[in-house]
Amino acid sequence: MAAFETELLALLPRLRRFARSLTHDGADADDLCQVTIEKALMARNAWQAGTRLDSWMYRIMRNAWIDTARARSRAAETFVAEEAGLGVGGAGNAEARVALNEVDAAMRTLPDEQREAVALVLVEGLAYKEAAEILDIPMGTLTSRLVRGRQALMARLGEAA
Repeated sequence: MAAFETELLALLPRLRRFARSLTHDGADADDLCQVTIEKALMARNAWQAGTRLDSWMYRIMRNAWIDTARARSRAAETFVAEEAGLGVGGAGNAEARVALNEVDAAMRTLPDEQREAVALVLVEGLAYKEAAEILDIPMGTLTSRLVRGRQALMARLGEAA
């Protein structure tokens, strides 16, 4: 099981990034990562060696987020968006931080379905088939969501996107 834990540790930055795209909030993303890792460790025997751990983890994370969102709506809690101006990335290079903030803001305007598809395929670099499996949707639906998501991002960010 040491290989499982090593691979899991290597995935943490990617999991955090995907969690951030789902939650729009740093603290919620950290909580979602923690829940996801906890679930994965408890169910590590369900993961089949030789299969893609990242796809398995993304699916666990997405399902955990759906559960969290449902629980919040039942409890009538509201989601508070992250404050504007929170720097993304390290110190320095203000132009890159501004550009990343603009992309982050544009991603937040996308509907959940489009944002998930864009995050998995364009940000995480998953194949369409893998992303469709994680989201539990047909390939055509994934393609449609990607096209609409890209168009919305290009409209918001300009043709440079």
